[in-house]
Amino acid sequence: MKLSAYIALIALAFGACATLAVAAQSTYPNKPVRMIVPYPAGGGNDIIGRAVAEKLTEKLGQQIVVDNRGGAATAIGAEIAARTAPDGYTILLATVTTLAVNPNLKAKLPYDPVRDFDPISMLASQPYLLVVHPSLKVQSVKDLIALAKAKPGALNFASPGIGSNGHLAGELMNSLANINMVHVGYKGTGPALNDLLGGHVSLMFATMPSVEAHVKAGRLRGLAVSTAKRSPAMPEMPTIAEAGVPGYTMRSWNGLMVPRGTPPAVINRLSKEVNVVLTSPELEKRLTGLGFDPDPGTPQEFAAFIQRELALYGKIIKAAGLTPQ
Repeated sequence: MKLSAYIALIALAFGACATLAVAAQSTYPNKPVRMIVPYPAGGGNDIIGRAVAEKLTEKLGQQIVVDNRGGAATAIGAEIAARTAPDGYTILLATVTTLAVNPNLKAKLPYDPVRDFDPISMLASQPYLLVVHPSLKVQSVKDLIALAKAKPGALNFASPGIGSNGHLAGELMNSLANINMVHVGYKGTGPALNDLLGGHVSLMFATMPSVEAHVKAGRLRGLAVSTAKRSPAMPEMPTIAEAGVPGYTMRSWNGLMVPRGTPPAVINRLSKEVNVVLTSPELEKRLTGLGFDPDPGTPQEFAAFIQRELALYGKIIKAAGLTPQ
């Protein structure tokens, strides 16, 4: 075979492959899609994942199957997603832990938050509520800071464990307010909250659903929310920044990712439908009722946000003196 004929044959083959790829993308999805949720069933991220999966199923015309793969601070589920074929049929519900905390806190991860994934869209964010036991004689964030400065090391704050968002939220306040509150780590939110309710620890940065009922019942006193803006779920509650710690902002968040190399057409289709789903009145009402703020956006916006969060948590973890393990 002449060289020119061989080259022409190769070009024809590549062209055929490209045509098939475009055709496959245009019919996406043509089979069920798996959504890996790196948490056990029943928690807040699982609830969001299932709510979004239900609506996406309607929009895409194919079943979105939720696959719970909890463990290792979301690393198990993230690794499974990262090693899956980049064809759009596996989606990861990633969180601040997956994409910003773990990379700064763990020396060896089985995945890379940037190199192994392509963003689809942010889903929702959630503030932490700063709550204190009623026996603590403070009525505001300024009161709390004044007490912490008057008695360095006397105040302690509970969290679900070392490196948890509740822990890092407290360390961020220590750094920005120049105070020294002592961290007490527990094995989960439940034990930490129980000791706070019992008055064994002074305060806690907790997700709103976990403490809202206790605040309303007077068992805990809410001081402020951690986000830059007030929460629609508790609009009367000031932000920590406006209540006495300028520049303070932290929130729990989650979003959807796909394995790196997923066709752009597939990513754009998923992003478009996710944004439609998140702005639907029904789902928006459901999420805000759970204390979440829907936060849709483009893949590019989510990618830039992840980079900012990586830098933020790197600074917090370094200031707290935590060494990657």
